[in-house]
Amino acid sequence: MDSPVIRPVILCGGSGTRLWPLSRTHYPKQFLRLVDDFSLLQNTLKRLDGLVGLGKTIAVANENHRFLVAEQFLEIGLQADILLEPAARNTAPAVAAAALQAIGDQREQAVPLLLVLPSDHVIADVAAFQDAVRAAVPHALAGALVTFGVLPDRPETGYGYIRRGDPLAGGYALDRFVEKPDPETARAYVDSGEYFWNSGMFLFRADTYLEALERFAPGIRDCVAKAVATARRDLDFLRLDPVAFAASPSNSIDYAVMEKTESGVVIPLAAGWNDIGAWDALASIGQADGNGNTQRGDVLSVDSRNSVLVSEGRLLATVGISELIVIATPDAVLVADKAKAQEVKTLVDELKRSARCETEFRHIVHRPWGSYEGLAHGPRYQVKRILVKPGASLSLQKHHHRAEHWVVVKGTAVIVRGDQSLLLSENESTYIPLGVVHRLENPGKIDLEIVEVQSGSYLGEDDIVRLDDSYGR
Repeated sequence: MDSPVIRPVILCGGSGTRLWPLSRTHYPKQFLRLVDDFSLLQNTLKRLDGLVGLGKTIAVANENHRFLVAEQFLEIGLQADILLEPAARNTAPAVAAAALQAIGDQREQAVPLLLVLPSDHVIADVAAFQDAVRAAVPHALAGALVTFGVLPDRPETGYGYIRRGDPLAGGYALDRFVEKPDPETARAYVDSGEYFWNSGMFLFRADTYLEALERFAPGIRDCVAKAVATARRDLDFLRLDPVAFAASPSNSIDYAVMEKTESGVVIPLAAGWNDIGAWDALASIGQADGNGNTQRGDVLSVDSRNSVLVSEGRLLATVGISELIVIATPDAVLVADKAKAQEVKTLVDELKRSARCETEFRHIVHRPWGSYEGLAHGPRYQVKRILVKPGASLSLQKHHHRAEHWVVVKGTAVIVRGDQSLLLSENESTYIPLGVVHRLENPGKIDLEIVEVQSGSYLGEDDIVRLDDSYGR
């Protein structure tokens, strides 16, 4: 018998606010390199290596993150069908769109299995994870809706739980889902041996899932079907129709389908799973040193214990501290009691109410053509370091409120300035007066780096009038 086709469905949404200040609205935790040299998203993809029958990955992403998703796939040599959600509608509509896309791709071939995975989890034991997927395949082929239940190693009030039913080959019938418990109930769940943590990972046939939606949540099925049928292709992305998709009810797979089906199966997973829900989780995934400190970046700690210490750039030095979280980025520093790690979300909510920009972007802002980094700013001026990838170009644009000086520090730049075209090399510069149409391009084979000095009455990113753009913005 031929191996079934397994289409990974990677859910790339989520904000990760509890991991602020590294995680921001436009650069959430799935894109961060928290464990090793790869991001959480990239590690989600890499742990699939070796599974038989893998088809092309389907990624479901927020439109604002589309180029980040594409770039991170490209960095590890993978391609994906990237579906763009025009509105956040939770996991049930997102996976419905992936299921319809997968069935459309297969045409007359066998309907594929969908392996639904969040993009921001850590799994230490890849072999155990893959064994669990293999154990789930026969059940999914037979029409079951399979989820993976993490064997709990402690009472945990931050996770939902799954109660197992009768034993089946490699797993159990799914008895029921239960909400996040209080501490006493969580202890009872763990002591009983009958409950698993809800991992949010699933395996099922694409048509089985759509049939379950038709039965239990037809509004989702109908709206998403319209959104996929009227989707439009944009470069490497498929944009779901915004009106139809926004009309879909917002619901999770758990609530929409899994809590109602009689065909649920749970496969036990003991693989060092962690959803990295807050800063204190880093210590629980083997990142702590002999003093119990989790350190990343340029950190020096003296007489410090059981703390999470992360620096992006400057030296972070501690003396005589314990049970603290200290996260230093170029534009923000977080100091928190380790026991209050979950409350970082409350802090971020307060920052958003205050309209602080530190919740939106990191100090390095990624764009499809490269990135820019703020170096200095003050009244009526701002200095940035701009990196343009080989062959890439910024949009043809102008500004109403600012002028710009550009100095090339590495590579070669082709610059459109009004009706002129300039070729600048290292240590050469030019001036873009206020209101003049301009474009920056890298014609070379190495990164182009320039220092940009902006001056004017308003320096916000929304003072950009795009006249032509290769990236459809």
